[in-house]
Amino acid sequence: MAFDPSYAAPRQAGVFFERRELERLLRLYGRMVAAGEWRDYGMDSLPDAAVFSVFRRTAEAPLYRIEKRPALARRQGAWAVVGQGGLILRRGHELEQVLRFFDKGRFTVVD
Repeated sequence: MAFDPSYAAPRQAGVFFERRELERLLRLYGRMVAAGEWRDYGMDSLPDAAVFSVFRRTAEAPLYRIEKRPALARRQGAWAVVGQGGLILRRGHELEQVLRFFDKGRFTVVD
């Protein structure tokens, strides 16, 4: 008997970025590409989170993941910047506040 898609379980809707959030993320991405820091990005829509991942090289693990988790909005904040090892580098209630992690002058070269 062949598979009938009408009998499949309904797919759970995922979390997505809103238009303004996506525009802000892409503006940051463009700035970092122009600075030579990032080269590629990826987006995921999971049942509990929307994830914007940035890469130095396409074949590597993401440098950073910017995550939106609405279930945490009342507690720690829905937004987080997660580093390569899974360490949460910044968390907050507003996207702009969390993206300040990437502001100029934050990183300095040490000799």
